[in-house]
Amino acid sequence: MLRYLIAFHKVVSDATGYDRCTLQRQVVVTATSDVTAVEVAKTMFCEAAGIVDWRLRADACEITELVV
Repeated sequence: MLRYLIAFHKVVSDATGYDRCTLQRQVVVTATSDVTAVEVAKTMFCEAAGIVDWRLRADACEITELVV
């Protein structure tokens, strides 16, 4: 099994009107593939935030394979 770090980001405007990418949540997942890891992370994000769709709180997710 491989370990992945999945980071969820939301684009928000700052006080000067520029868009900034802000980190909403990070999850470390052990899975057999990156696709499986992302799906597990999305489910964990939804459960933690009490929402039905992760896109209500984030615009994108970034996946990084962790080297052990």
